[in-house]
Amino acid sequence: MKKLFALVLVCFSITANSQSWPSKPLRIVVPFAPGGATDVLARLFGAEMQKNWGQPVVVENKPGAGGNIGAEAGARAAPDGTTMTLVAHGFMSVNPHVYRELKYDSVRDFAPVTQLVDAPLLLVVNQTVPIRTVKEFLDYARANPGKLVIGNGGAGTAQHLAGELFTSMANIDALHAPYKGSAPATNDLLGGQTQAMLDNMVTLIQHVKSGRLRPLGVSSAQRVAILPDVPTIAEAGVPGYAASTWYGVAVPAATPREIVGRLNGELVRIMKLPEVSQKISDMGLVAVGSSPEDFAAYIRAQRELAGKLVQIAKLPQQ
Repeated sequence: MKKLFALVLVCFSITANSQSWPSKPLRIVVPFAPGGATDVLARLFGAEMQKNWGQPVVVENKPGAGGNIGAEAGARAAPDGTTMTLVAHGFMSVNPHVYRELKYDSVRDFAPVTQLVDAPLLLVVNQTVPIRTVKEFLDYARANPGKLVIGNGGAGTAQHLAGELFTSMANIDALHAPYKGSAPATNDLLGGQTQAMLDNMVTLIQHVKSGRLRPLGVSSAQRVAILPDVPTIAEAGVPGYAASTWYGVAVPAATPREIVGRLNGELVRIMKLPEVSQKISDMGLVAVGSSPEDFAAYIRAQRELAGKLVQIAKLPQQ
């Protein structure tokens, strides 16, 4: 009877604590530089969480090593739900197959909360480059082997893998230039240090609309609503090509399930707000809002698939 009473007290304590949670400021670790897709999403959702819960939500950028530095920081944080990580396909699915030694495990060390969005990628070039279509891109690359430089948000990221897969399937010789995030990669593209980029629409769409970057093709199997006149890369010259990335939220693995549930409910609620839903669509993203269980299964499946793609793209280990 005493043991049963003690168990009831413990359960009551956990429930009470989760109901009063959060009682202190929260932070969202973004493993990339400010200005990229992960950063934009973290600030969008963080602002709404702060409004609803009345606690400050700070976005902390920790770029480097293809997302590994920030991922390790998020995984090693106190498991009380006050530190979230904006997780991405690259360092959760791809990096385990690319890096020989990781100081975190994308499955074991995280408790998935929800997949926020699916994110098709966009192939763009600087307006000064004499290329207007995917076919012209391929022709130029074949006539000038090794001269086209394609920037990406970091070695081993989903964008890097998608770019390697693209050049491999197209059988062209182009250089891939990894940066510490999509924002600095975009800056160099705008400045003419690189000629092309295959990256998230969230990062590139504003420069496409301003006319500074020229869109050639989208990486998804279907065209996207925000750029209906831009063909898929598959239909424009590389049959069978398809790639995308995704973003979500996770917390340290030992975080109580009740708090994971509260975070999931809050993020899904925010996603359904008309103004947030519109912003997500305007960035070329597709809202998801999965359960913790579904997101966990998705991460495992994506990690397995990424291993096969790494072999196809022949990415070297780092």
